Amino acid sequence: MAGAVHIWHMDETYVKVRGRWMYLYRAIDSNGDTVEFWFSERRDLIAAKRFLRKALKSHGRPERIVIDGSQTKS
Repeated sequence: MAGAVHIWHMDETYVKVRGRWMYLYRAIDSNGDTVEFWFSERRDLIAAKRFLRKALKSHGRPERIVIDGSQTKS
């Protein structure tokens, strides 16, 4: 697709999976389709890096990544 811009929107949320609360990391493309997802028991830098590495390895590098703006910044 000529001229297409590949943008991922990435965020995380807390969901219950089979009775256990887990963090769902996800990347959504500009069409609203899920690019990749990752479940983790922790919301930390290690889990975020694992998710990002998995997404990049499986789908290549997008032109731009937009992160959820509601996260606490320190």
